[in-house]
Amino acid sequence: MGMNRKRIYVLDTSVYLTSYKAIFSLGFHDIIIPIKVLEEIDKNKIRDGSVGFNARRFIKIVDDLRAKGKLSQGVRLAKGHGNVYAAKFDPATFPVSIGLDLEKSDNHIIGLACLLQQQNVNRKVILVSRDIHMRVVGDALGLTCEDYVSDQVVSDKGQIYTGFSKKLVDDQVVEDFYNGKNIFIDKDQMKLYMNQFLLLISNQNDKKTALAQFVGHEKPLKRPINKFYSQLTGIRTRNKEQDFAVDLLLDPKIALVTLNGSSGVGKTLMALSCGLEQVISPDPLYSRLVVTKPIQPVGRDIGFLPGSASEKLLPWLKPISDNLWSLLGDKNALDDYMDAGTIEIEAMTFIRGRSIANSFVLVEEAQNMSHHEIKTILTRVGNNSKIVLTGDIEQIDNLWLDESSNGLTHAIERFKNENIAGHITLIRGERSPIATLASKIL
Repeated sequence: MGMNRKRIYVLDTSVYLTSYKAIFSLGFHDIIIPIKVLEEIDKNKIRDGSVGFNARRFIKIVDDLRAKGKLSQGVRLAKGHGNVYAAKFDPATFPVSIGLDLEKSDNHIIGLACLLQQQNVNRKVILVSRDIHMRVVGDALGLTCEDYVSDQVVSDKGQIYTGFSKKLVDDQVVEDFYNGKNIFIDKDQMKLYMNQFLLLISNQNDKKTALAQFVGHEKPLKRPINKFYSQLTGIRTRNKEQDFAVDLLLDPKIALVTLNGSSGVGKTLMALSCGLEQVISPDPLYSRLVVTKPIQPVGRDIGFLPGSASEKLLPWLKPISDNLWSLLGDKNALDDYMDAGTIEIEAMTFIRGRSIANSFVLVEEAQNMSHHEIKTILTRVGNNSKIVLTGDIEQIDNLWLDESSNGLTHAIERFKNENIAGHITLIRGERSPIATLASKIL
């Protein structure tokens, strides 16, 4: 493999299952693919969702490389990239004194990385894994270990766009805004994103404020909804963030709404209430309300439940039907709407295969979806449809995702400059003092 400054990367299975493109993210450095990784990828190719998708794409890349030459001797990945080698780890070559349980696949991968470092003293060998435990063990054995962060859309969760900002303005600006005058914000005054909400604060008296929404530099600031109450569901807003959420949810010009916030802030109730408002009113904007969420974890839990696929999914979808039932105040009414197809509660797996037109689509727990899965859903949205993604980026159950790389964060960040999209982070718990306190301190 030569004695140059090229590094040697060993990527763990978790990296390829997070993003099959990871293999292209290492520039001219060389990549070793342990045989154990190929075996584990093969086991995951039948899974639903992003894990199966990434496994299948990665297998295709390896197969294309195999057609170019022998992987055991190294094959150039692409122009400007390094070579890719497939390598088998022989436990007999590994010092027994280290005491790793070599029955475990992870330890085979760590063992191979250690062996490569012994064989290539003039080159740096780096083990890349999403698995913290694997990085800790590798580190303890003297390896350089890294997490895979290429799919992160922001470097720190504290930088994720919230949809709300404060702006200090002349006292007269607040006065004029209240009196119905048109207020514009110049491009050089502050960086604003489309449909962002603002708290205008007087520079003479910080108690004198006004709430506004930015809809473009060439348009005047808009007045957001204040203290919304739904006759249909009995839901009323309790804080400015909920008002902002309802404003976005009821605005027919906005096709994508993202709502982030911990449990109890009212994301689901606001979204469902506004969805019902626009679907079962005398003059409906959409022909149906479709509610869905990713089944997480897909591969493991669902198989053990009795019954058909739809019966197996009921426990995951029950909280949604419970919320709808309480909003409509009548279980029979919910059943009638579902029988008529006006309300659909579906698992994500059923949604992906079809186009959704003339619908108000609510995707719950979007933080458990990958960048690819969110893209799949958004590209299914047909004409005259609105899609709402809700979730809590601090409550991720998907092993391969984190606060910066999940699909909800991707949607928030990628669409913040688009005039057909809007986002708000809801921050105050509206369940009960104990629920709010629990989400904060536990």
